[in-house]
Amino acid sequence: MNSIILKGRAKINLTLDVVGKRENGYHDLEMIMQTVNLYDTIYIRKTKVPGVRLKSNYSWLPTNEKNIAYRAAELFFEETGIHGGVAIEITKRIPVAAGLAGGSTDAAATLVGLNRIYETNYSKEKLMEMGLKLGADVPFCIARGTMLAEGIGEVLTPLEPMPSTYVVLVKPPFSASTATVYKSLDINNIKKHPDTQKVIQALKDHDVKEIAKNMANVLEEVTISMHPEIDQIKQGFIKCGAMGTMMSGSGTTVFGLFENEEVAKKASRYFKSQHNIREVYVTTTYSAYHSNAKAHRGQRKVLKRRGVKG
Repeated sequence: MNSIILKGRAKINLTLDVVGKRENGYHDLEMIMQTVNLYDTIYIRKTKVPGVRLKSNYSWLPTNEKNIAYRAAELFFEETGIHGGVAIEITKRIPVAAGLAGGSTDAAATLVGLNRIYETNYSKEKLMEMGLKLGADVPFCIARGTMLAEGIGEVLTPLEPMPSTYVVLVKPPFSASTATVYKSLDINNIKKHPDTQKVIQALKDHDVKEIAKNMANVLEEVTISMHPEIDQIKQGFIKCGAMGTMMSGSGTTVFGLFENEEVAKKASRYFKSQHNIREVYVTTTYSAYHSNAKAHRGQRKVLKRRGVKG
């Protein structure tokens, strides 16, 4: 195999809780992460010339070491000892710096793709461990599906797959610094913690309405204080009949869950016309474990990975 095309799927958070802060500045997290079917396309091809070449459909996107997918390829060759070459072409669809793991999922796809075309036969767990050296979300983007992340993110537990649900993603024309958001969070004055166990039970019950009802993100208060428009978008989702709405990660993307495609598309049109927002996407949840959920359920994967410092 000399080339491969992969989909790097985005993620949303169904819950995000900060339960402590360590002396080294890292936060203890408890969050439920969910893959969705909005994706970047990553084309990977072997080259005779050693080294990494990268290009994208966005002219402003870095194509050197500043790009996490580029660093993923370098890491792969370093870890394997292969003196190979690769050309990577990324077609971006996932909004950048949006709380959707757009860069991390490109890096994840790069590791998976290189593992296949160079036939190194690394396990998924090995690739996840490699991904930890690149960023906190990369292991989840390799595993995908519905997962509980605990500690500083080093403990990943596959959960019951979320039923297929329509998701509308709204990325306003501004971004938020993840480090700044976490640094600004006062963990002693968090007004509303998610009931993570209630959402886990709702996943077991396949009850999307209960999942939507109990979604919560402790970072919203911080990011909304910086960008009040996020709260306006949430109110717009409620107006459009979303079962639930929440900001993903540290922002600034806000998403809503919908019962059917027609209402989801109507909400998409509303944000484009009434809020004049260009980056609005209608997608669905994705599950990596539909066929073997019972085999994966409850298995906790402990990874030594970097958390968010601030």
